[in-house]
Amino acid sequence: MIPKLPSKLPDLETSFFTKMSQMALAHQAINLSQGFPDFDVDPELIRLMQKALQGPYNQYAPMGGIYSLREAIAQKTARLYGADYHPEKEVTLTAGATQAIYTAISSTVFPGDEVIIFKPAYDCYEPTVKAAGGIPVLLQLEAPEYRIDWEAFRKVLNPKTRMVIINTPHNPSGTILSKADLISLENHLQDTNTLVLSDEVYEHLVFDGRMHESICKFPGLKERSFICASFGKTFHITGWKMGYCLAPDHLMKEFRKIHEFVVFSVNHPAQRALKEYLEDPSRYEGLGPFFQRKRDLFLQALENSRFGFTPSEGTYFQLLDYSRISQENDVRFAEALTRDFRVASIPTSVFNLDRRDFKQLRFCFAKTDDTLLRASEILCRL
Repeated sequence: MIPKLPSKLPDLETSFFTKMSQMALAHQAINLSQGFPDFDVDPELIRLMQKALQGPYNQYAPMGGIYSLREAIAQKTARLYGADYHPEKEVTLTAGATQAIYTAISSTVFPGDEVIIFKPAYDCYEPTVKAAGGIPVLLQLEAPEYRIDWEAFRKVLNPKTRMVIINTPHNPSGTILSKADLISLENHLQDTNTLVLSDEVYEHLVFDGRMHESICKFPGLKERSFICASFGKTFHITGWKMGYCLAPDHLMKEFRKIHEFVVFSVNHPAQRALKEYLEDPSRYEGLGPFFQRKRDLFLQALENSRFGFTPSEGTYFQLLDYSRISQENDVRFAEALTRDFRVASIPTSVFNLDRRDFKQLRFCFAKTDDTLLRASEILCRL
């Protein structure tokens, strides 16, 4: 007899990102849907990886990661944000930021706990909370500004709130949280036992002279927060699945209890390569201008189109409003754009509460100039 197995996530469907990538491949479309670059990795990072592979680094790394890389991450964080993390006790290397997010939630959220999530949101947050037995409390951010309504937040914050998840710079909207936003969050949480998970995978992709306000810059938040970050997003190596988590010692102890039995340790040669690569700060400090130029190229090429837009403040995503072109549902419009015009994007309703449709599509501009110009030429025909 085949055993009957109840599902922990009975309503979970195949990711729309997977569907759109499959559709892009089937129709040979220009794929601006998923967030990965189509240009080469820095040859120097490849050289460092090859060197590590040829050395004595092909066995398990320490559970938390090699000390030298954790120390480099702590030094980078102190230099950029003025925040101190102990390399041994408060920095852990992970198999990408998604694993860090999963582990932070799984280690601290108990059945019946509430977790506040701002929608639109990255698609891993809500299922992970549900798998842990938690209750997602969803607050919709309204287009086109996508700013947090702190009065609405105050109304849902209660003693059952175990965690708040924030994401800055924000996927998919491309907005960033301000210093005032983080101060407001700090004030709301100061007399609570609520934790914060801060997804900062796009921390270096901030534009137009703005500053990334890391949660670790705010003492009242740092003491209760996990920061999840990604080398894959930062250095265009998403296939390496390398990220890390920062947290105070009392939280990291719980994090590692789960981490040890999920992956134990992560890619050892990659850790060696990244440690050396981080020795030159220009390799991450130059990413903001690099991607801002790509954003500007993409938007300048769309100036004569019928799409509306507000330039992205951060990330490598740009929202385009198609309401002057069509009133079609955004999923159907995105599918038609892929099928009939061969440019793939992501409809923003898949990120929203109750699939709210703001007539917006998300495009990834982490692509070669040629790819962006070819896509823009097609979009200008609509």
